[in-house]
Amino acid sequence: MKLFGKTRPASPSASPNRATVGAAVAARLDANPALQRAPVDPAQVYYYPDFLDAAACARMVAMIDAHRRPSTLLSDRNDQGFRTSDSCDMDRYARDVQPIDEGIAALLGIDPAHGETMQGQRYAPGQQFRAHHDYFHATESYWPRMQAEGGQRTWTAMIYLNDVEEGGATWFPQAGIRVAPRRGLLLAWNNMKPDGSPNEATIHEGMPVVAGTKYIITKWFRENPWIR
Repeated sequence: MKLFGKTRPASPSASPNRATVGAAVAARLDANPALQRAPVDPAQVYYYPDFLDAAACARMVAMIDAHRRPSTLLSDRNDQGFRTSDSCDMDRYARDVQPIDEGIAALLGIDPAHGETMQGQRYAPGQQFRAHHDYFHATESYWPRMQAEGGQRTWTAMIYLNDVEEGGATWFPQAGIRVAPRRGLLLAWNNMKPDGSPNEATIHEGMPVVAGTKYIITKWFRENPWIR
């Protein structure tokens, strides 16, 4: 995770298991005509317009509004301005959540048991999530716990639940991608390099919302079954 303007080193080790997962998911997404791959080399990033319809997006927005709380960070380094959104954990077996949760796993071809609880996030004007990685850093105090709970994160899938009047883009500065929120759009990326080691170029930022409110849901997948 990038904190205080510095990028923390990730574990440099390659992983045949994560490499196999990354290649299999990428091949599956490349073969799906509903998806487009971003034309960049540093990271594997895919777009799926209209993955969710307007009604499903509205239900997720209502759920986030009903259960939101201030977002938190795994890192034990406290920076009050780093992540200023609200979040909520979404019951994967809830009637409106389960089809989406399992649909994301099916899209990527990853066993649902490897998926963390899907999280909803709400960004009001001025709120942001500064540049960070989704993968875990071996130098952080949380790393032993993350290893025990399923290991490294592999793929991320994020869905925008509404259009945003101004601001709120997802920006990958090293990969050269900036994605404006569009209702129903799914954005997926591999947090690893082809050899299964963490890809520093996946650093990304939830840019501040200028006008309107931004709602998203995020699903992270682990290299092993997720245990909580």
